[in-house]
Amino acid sequence: MTVRTDLAAEAREIWQESAGAQTALQGVKAWDEQEDGYDLTFVEILDEQGVEALGKPVGLYVTIEVGALMRREEDAFTKGMTVLSRRLKQLLALEPFDHVLVVGLGNPEITPDRIGPLTARSTMVTNHLVEQAPEHFGGFRRVSVLKPGVLGTTGIESADVIKAVVQEIRPDKVVAVDALASRSMDRICRTVQICNTGIVPGSGVGNSRAAINQETMGVPVISVGVPTVVDAGTLAADLLRQAGLGDAEPEAFQFNGGSMIVTPKEIDVQVTDLSKLIGYSVNMALHEGLTLGDIDLFLS
Repeated sequence: MTVRTDLAAEAREIWQESAGAQTALQGVKAWDEQEDGYDLTFVEILDEQGVEALGKPVGLYVTIEVGALMRREEDAFTKGMTVLSRRLKQLLALEPFDHVLVVGLGNPEITPDRIGPLTARSTMVTNHLVEQAPEHFGGFRRVSVLKPGVLGTTGIESADVIKAVVQEIRPDKVVAVDALASRSMDRICRTVQICNTGIVPGSGVGNSRAAINQETMGVPVISVGVPTVVDAGTLAADLLRQAGLGDAEPEAFQFNGGSMIVTPKEIDVQVTDLSKLIGYSVNMALHEGLTLGDIDLFLS
């Protein structure tokens, strides 16, 4: 099936379904772990064989299941923040004086696309404070935040805005946060994917923009994404297959001559919760020794 998904774990599942469970996937390593009650799936694409099979760039993709947060389980936020910040820190591989630019991608006027802008709101901006008041903020890492908007409202590609800012302020690393697409409603707002390959905004819903990665930006780009939508054709074809009623291409399910996307009715609450989780996790990954109370105080 021509399935739309931004998740490497799902791309691997789709390949396995089409190739057969016993067929070895060349150029890809995958394994599962559990941390603090959270399930993690790792997919590492090693070479061009893996790229061709999964349609993703070479790199490491980590998927963290955060359903416990949506179920409001005890300490779910704190534990999820700890797990996500730990994995972010590993992928960032920060040096002591690195300056980090956090980019909140997406359109803040569209609820499923607000993950990036809302995460930016929960990120501690310290670059100016470290420079202007080092006696008080010298212990913080230099962090800048950018919300570049989208082409439809600015007339400028997000990648061009980010590249111009990167060339001007010269950060050492970029963290890009965006909404993603999944093949399954079960993963919507219940999964966070982080990877060291950058991101192509809009690719999962057929609206691919310019890539934001090390090649285009000139510095390493770590991306963080949450699936908030499912392509309706992909969902219909997937449900048909799961019900044992046969296979169909997602393109067979066109609505009024065009495509549609599906999102949960509780998307506003879920996006708000997940944006806070990602923002706080980014803060914990970038600054040593912070507590949840410290972040609350700083952002207040």
